[in-house]
Amino acid sequence: MTRQLIDSGPVLLDLDDDGVARLRLNRPEASNGMDVPLLQGLYSAVMRCHGEPDVRAVLLTGEGRNFCAGGDVKTFAAKGEALPDYLREATSWLQISTSALMRLQAPVIAAVHGFAAGGGGFGLVCAADLVIAADSAKFLAGATRVGMAPDGGVSVTLSRLVGLRKAMEIVLTNPVLTAAEALEIGLISRVVAADTLIDESLALARELAGGAPKALAAAKRLIWDGLGANVEARLPEEARTVAELSGTRDAREGLAAVIERRSPRFTGR
Repeated sequence: MTRQLIDSGPVLLDLDDDGVARLRLNRPEASNGMDVPLLQGLYSAVMRCHGEPDVRAVLLTGEGRNFCAGGDVKTFAAKGEALPDYLREATSWLQISTSALMRLQAPVIAAVHGFAAGGGGFGLVCAADLVIAADSAKFLAGATRVGMAPDGGVSVTLSRLVGLRKAMEIVLTNPVLTAAEALEIGLISRVVAADTLIDESLALARELAGGAPKALAAAKRLIWDGLGANVEARLPEEARTVAELSGTRDAREGLAAVIERRSPRFTGR
């Protein structure tokens, strides 16, 4: 069964019995372009995932032809001289939303079709833990093309994903990257046929949802916290986390399953 957590508005959220939450951007008429209401909805949906103990994995998708075309340029243009004030609010919502995705204990998988562009679409790709793209998907940073700068954490996450020189090229020259190119440089995790995108993304989400939730949450936190830190600075935290996890029932179950050559049955304890 599927439980509807947010069933109307610019962002939808439901939760399956298997622990997979589906978070869907829902402005298809605007290619899921981000305005303040959508960004507020995104933050509310992510925080709802934080507060739902049954959420084991999150699948982030976009309704319509595109994953997300970035900021809603028509809304931006209509603001005229009031645009800086509007963007200060919009950017604040985007920043706390991407941070909340990174801090979410459950793994986040972005399933990308069509365009993922701008601080919104491109930023969400960089903020997800895993990214599966349709073979027809396209990726575009796009901010400098309209006289702006990257946001949504892209100024940090992109260079960690693809390296400094490639990040500079992507941000300064705004190439449209194919899914194959995005995979080659490490921007995304996997490319699949467009007609299998949702099925394969759900399969991965369900696989993760069946994992040991505390271990996955700890591993995710260690990796995100490691951005910008040197290896030696992270060793004590890694050791503390591993020791702490070793005392959980899931760890004992995982070891027993290996010894007994069976699939583990994790409970999150």
